[in-house]
Amino acid sequence: MAQGDSPSPPPEPNVEALFSVDGYLRDHQNEIKRRYGCFKDLVQHINQHEGGLNKFTKGYEYYGVHRLQDNSIVVREWAPGAEGVYLKGDFNQFMVEERYSFKSLEFGRWELKIPPKEDGSCVIPHLCKLKLVMRTKAGPLEERICPWARYVTRPKEYPIFEQVFWDPPSNQKYKFKHPHPKRPLALTIYESHVGISSWEGKVATYKEFTNNVIPRIVDLGYNCIQMMAVMEHAYYACFGYQVTSFFAASSRYGVPEDLKELVDVAHSHGITVLLDVVHSHASKNVVDGLNQFDGTNSCYFHDGARGTHDLWDSRLFNYTSWEVLRFLLSNLRMWIEEFHFDGFRFDGVTSMIYHTHGMGHGFTGHYDEYFGLNTDTESFNYLTLANFMLHSFYPDFMITVSEDVSGMPTLGRPVEDGGGGFDYRLAMGLPDMWIKLLKTTQDEDWNLDNICHTLTNRRWSEPCIAYTESHDQALVGDKTLAFWLMDKEMYTHMSIISEPSLVIDRGMALHKMLRLITIGLGGEGYLTFIGNEFGHPEWLDFPRAGNRESYHYARRQWNLVDDPSLKYRFLNNFDRDMIHLEAKYQWLASRQDLINIKEKDIQKMKSTKSASWKQKKSTEDEKKETDTFYTVFQSYISLKHNADKVVVFDRSDNLVFIFNFHPNSSYTDYKIGVKTPGTYRIVLDSDAEEYGGHKRLDHNTVFKTHNEPWHDRPCHTFVYIPTRTAIVLAKCD
Repeated sequence: MAQGDSPSPPPEPNVEALFSVDGYLRDHQNEIKRRYGCFKDLVQHINQHEGGLNKFTKGYEYYGVHRLQDNSIVVREWAPGAEGVYLKGDFNQFMVEERYSFKSLEFGRWELKIPPKEDGSCVIPHLCKLKLVMRTKAGPLEERICPWARYVTRPKEYPIFEQVFWDPPSNQKYKFKHPHPKRPLALTIYESHVGISSWEGKVATYKEFTNNVIPRIVDLGYNCIQMMAVMEHAYYACFGYQVTSFFAASSRYGVPEDLKELVDVAHSHGITVLLDVVHSHASKNVVDGLNQFDGTNSCYFHDGARGTHDLWDSRLFNYTSWEVLRFLLSNLRMWIEEFHFDGFRFDGVTSMIYHTHGMGHGFTGHYDEYFGLNTDTESFNYLTLANFMLHSFYPDFMITVSEDVSGMPTLGRPVEDGGGGFDYRLAMGLPDMWIKLLKTTQDEDWNLDNICHTLTNRRWSEPCIAYTESHDQALVGDKTLAFWLMDKEMYTHMSIISEPSLVIDRGMALHKMLRLITIGLGGEGYLTFIGNEFGHPEWLDFPRAGNRESYHYARRQWNLVDDPSLKYRFLNNFDRDMIHLEAKYQWLASRQDLINIKEKDIQKMKSTKSASWKQKKSTEDEKKETDTFYTVFQSYISLKHNADKVVVFDRSDNLVFIFNFHPNSSYTDYKIGVKTPGTYRIVLDSDAEEYGGHKRLDHNTVFKTHNEPWHDRPCHTFVYIPTRTAIVLAKCD
């Protein structure tokens, strides 16, 4: 992509890159090109009329409250429906005064300039409380919060947030010490919520997360933290998804400088930090939200039915509005420039890109569902523009992840190819599959064909984040995976001195196996939710009227995993070693590397006669050689045996994954296919003693391959695979 202040997309998308991967898209090339044309025109208009995309997406430097070098104040707002705008606060005893009325500018903008005091000091000091006052077309004066506010707090006396001017002296401003980490080859994400990150019944702080949780993440080996519920939200129990102040870091957890320190400390360990960004909708709150900001029902949102999400009871942005685009794109830039986030997980993408918001729509995968009139082109183009902007300005570290359950084709393809530009998409069907199986089917009746199909059923060349459970599965009304597996037995039989429990034995075995097969087969990245790696019991429920404002379920019980007399540490040990094993062998990156090689480097490899390519002999020979090269990096399931309940697959060149889900049958001298000849050893064993297993395997065993094909693999070997056990073999010669 072009760099500089005014990056421009190519005149035409490289749709042949899409069609080479998915020929069925060719039937919809006109719609793909039309969408791209709308996006390209939008970028051109911004570059021509707004001084470039860089300036346009830094609206936070223009709008809002700013202290200038001479200690004067300038305040700018966009309120096209207002008849007048005033500023009041601590500085004038919250009086509505004409001297603090805004001047009307063009295009619905308003501006107020306040000179410094006679002694040269600023009229509005650090931590001064502020309110905007709108004179609406109906006549009354209405109090509002600045949409660009950087810091808002909730007084103890009443449940309405107030803007607080955040302008600390230089010696109190956090100074970043560490650069953005380079983009990892593949993401292993630790999905986190600061407020619940303490074992105590309270709202935890940024400082506590930095000091207490980041060291745990480092030990576990995850290379990415996904921060939830950071954008300010008035209602704590909404999990951060009813945002009221988009530019403010939630004050529940501390001040903005503490969040900056959190990100910087993560960077000191080489950990990428993503922000869970909510641009799909906004809270309906009026006094402390965006709703009816200028006294009208539109402003930042669509008017009428299109501006309301009936299921979420929230407002929907008008992505055709110039100032709304500036607001949202600038919001992304601010979180990067001011807080040094490395990317974003975009929430509610399915709701954005369809006029039905995905409600009552069971997507079948038919392409007419994606390229018909139900698709909201304006929302899709906003996401494309956001990805284009982010990857243009931050190519070395930027990562974007889409939360889309519909399977929209091209969403995870490069913008220049006509795609949506996301780096990853969440594999949302996987946790649904696991929870459904645990709810409805005994594991002895699991259909391994269906499980493996679901784990591998994803769009080629659009990397996915695999996971067994996220925050969604832990919410009240559902249960954590561990609690589905072990339920009330966790209260009585998780001590190492407890009497043996078949429920606990089964639950711990499957907890490890489900995670390993998911990270092994399910995608090109992996995610876990904070605390679930060690089998956190019960569910997640925020304090609310329905539970008498209890924090009992709004916490992470680290005391369980830290207690050496409890079995939770075994699950934690397994998760840690699983993630470290992936970091060593990088099997998640293998398919992603393949995509990059396939589309960008093949011609270069041919011209340089890379070791991965043989000398060209004929078209047919070249095709065979190309196919061989492609399969070097693919996962290949060589066995799905429903009667034996055994799954075998290889991922990358030197790893073999073996799973025995059978509840009571172990197999000696079990013949399995192996792709690469050589000598193998066990590098991960779910039955090992340090993982709470029965220690049935000898880790000194050497597995030598035999040059006889088996299960479509060129070699084979023999293994002992105990019941409800998973092992990973690695080539060691």
